[in-house]
Amino acid sequence: MNNKRIGAEAVAAKGWLAAHRWLLARRASQVSLLALFLLGPLAGLWIVKGNLAYSLTLETLPLSDPYVVLQALVAGHVPARLGLIGALIVTVFYFLVGGRAYCAWVCPVNLVTDFAGWLRLRLGIKGSAHVSRSSRYAILAMTLLLAGLSGTIAWELVNPVSMLHRGLLFGLGAASAVVLAVFAFDLFVMSRGWCGHLCPVGAFYSVLGKWSPLRISASKRAACNDCMDCFEVCPEPQVIRPALKGAGKGIGPVILAANCTNCGRCIDVCSKDVFTFDLRYKNPPDNGAQITRHAATRGN
Repeated sequence: MNNKRIGAEAVAAKGWLAAHRWLLARRASQVSLLALFLLGPLAGLWIVKGNLAYSLTLETLPLSDPYVVLQALVAGHVPARLGLIGALIVTVFYFLVGGRAYCAWVCPVNLVTDFAGWLRLRLGIKGSAHVSRSSRYAILAMTLLLAGLSGTIAWELVNPVSMLHRGLLFGLGAASAVVLAVFAFDLFVMSRGWCGHLCPVGAFYSVLGKWSPLRISASKRAACNDCMDCFEVCPEPQVIRPALKGAGKGIGPVILAANCTNCGRCIDVCSKDVFTFDLRYKNPPDNGAQITRHAATRGN
């Protein structure tokens, strides 16, 4: 398969804009959030004060990263009341929309790793180191253990997400080396290596959103023409197969895997409109068979 033609069928069938709408929406979300944080230090317009660890919007709405708050609690430090309230707000939000939506729609490192993935395809770089995707959960556990042993939020000193965001606000400095290391790792060593295999932030948010109601569903999976474009663009391709190909095994069409980032790229690149956003509860196991029977009836 020629990787440079991924999504070509969708562009031909739906037009370029429709075949990239969720990607464009994600980029608009990521850039807009960065702009809101930058307006203060760059233009003196303080709509949002703080960073991704803790921020205050319009002097009213506190938002805290629950992963940072959890590390603080494990380290023996109880955040201020606004910090705890902010963590609760963010926790409820990401529980509803799917925890790893943070990775696709907010995290600034996603811009770096997506660019590395795009460049890897364009340069035709093949081969990849193998590290289990479960490694991120081991690293997550180690960051919490480190917090408990050190009494500090030690991981945040080297967390690429926090370092990049702080660097964009206050100057990259040492953060540039960490970000370049992540970029080089994804480009030359392991395809989708950081976000897909190592990042404890993504691991935390996947746990947070394990039972989230908002999911992507292969609701029209009987129409799949096996072009494989969805697998090629998905940052977590292992989550697709059960929902897309599981009709014969009684598996419903909804992608229930916690590591789905709800990025919507499978929706974009599918020329047959197999995928859509839906609710986890709308997951009939015989969905594919029902569509097939319906199509056969119409054909007769």
